[in-house]
Amino acid sequence: MRKIVHYPHECLTIPTRPVTRLSKDVLSLLDEMLVIMESENGVGLAANQLGESIRMAVVKMDDETGLFEMLNPKIISKSKTTTLEVEGCLSFPGVYGTVERAAEVTVRYVDRDGYEIEVDVTDDLARIMQHEIDHLDGLIFTDKFIEQVSEEEFERLGEEE
Repeated sequence: MRKIVHYPHECLTIPTRPVTRLSKDVLSLLDEMLVIMESENGVGLAANQLGESIRMAVVKMDDETGLFEMLNPKIISKSKTTTLEVEGCLSFPGVYGTVERAAEVTVRYVDRDGYEIEVDVTDDLARIMQHEIDHLDGLIFTDKFIEQVSEEEFERLGEEE
């Protein structure tokens, strides 16, 4: 089983290459990504967070929104309306900060069966998808911090919800 790489691993700051073929290796990596994300209590994971420079990510916020297994995801539109929320990242243990992101995005991707999918997502799901697609573009969330938040403050904010 692969391990999550931590910053400053170079794989996190280099744009990933597209998936060109839906192979057994790609499907196996998708399966492994889901297992690792769930075992780490994450809501999203990009392949380059496992040291694989390939454009794919998994997102599962909760059972209601379901699982998104995304190959070559791309944001094709985003709202002008933005939200400010505190984010964390599995590749930055113990690091949290306030990030401004679009409140709504439309994402186009290919699913594990080879079908092109287009989804309109809002709120937390939009935030998670933007965070994962940033990873695939070699962008790190700390570069977008408006304000860094301590781990204690992050935990306190979570208790208030």
